[in-house]
Amino acid sequence: MTSRSPASRKRTAFAKRSFDIVVSSAALVVLSPVLLAIAALVRVRLGSPIIFRQQRPGLGGRAFTLYKFRTMINETVDEHGDPIDSVRRTPQWAYKVRSMSLDELPELWNVIKGDMSLVGPRPLLMDYLPRYSPHQARRHEVRPGITGLAQVSGRNAIGWSERLDLDVRYVDEHDMRMDLEILRRTIVTVVKREGIRHAADDDMPMFQGSEEGGTTGSTAL
Repeated sequence: MTSRSPASRKRTAFAKRSFDIVVSSAALVVLSPVLLAIAALVRVRLGSPIIFRQQRPGLGGRAFTLYKFRTMINETVDEHGDPIDSVRRTPQWAYKVRSMSLDELPELWNVIKGDMSLVGPRPLLMDYLPRYSPHQARRHEVRPGITGLAQVSGRNAIGWSERLDLDVRYVDEHDMRMDLEILRRTIVTVVKREGIRHAADDDMPMFQGSEEGGTTGSTAL
């Protein structure tokens, strides 16, 4: 663990928040044609709603509304009444959108609002809060991020234990230099489309607690 003075932490927090606002605002303007194109694609292919909204835990575990482009069909069961897993609910074109992380672009608004940061532990599900160990729960000591240390260290291809350990490592060690390096590595990861799924034909298992594994389902990461 890296020990830093309160003054150092305050300077890092101010620089990080300023960077978040400037970069996210500029990105929304520059990427507005891309945002409009994806919105039109979702509307034509999937209908309404265009934006996926879900309550996620933020700083201190407090709930906020996360915004993403919708990439799954509405149906959750097939004609036989059997559940449809998230892989089958995601059309091929939508999987390509997700593989390039374009579905995450509306989260730039979450960053501007102060719900999120550009870099930090990914906001997971509210249901996970009581399942974390005290160590794992420390991931909520900072704002969640659009990308993070775990995402550039394997994305969905690594297990929960390693992933959450990386989140806590970020909490202890982050500074602007680390954030810039994570952003650089994020671009490389997205371009290579690495670690999008936990396995070749499956999404990341749901987090069930301190043990690895769990039932398969969409974590909507």
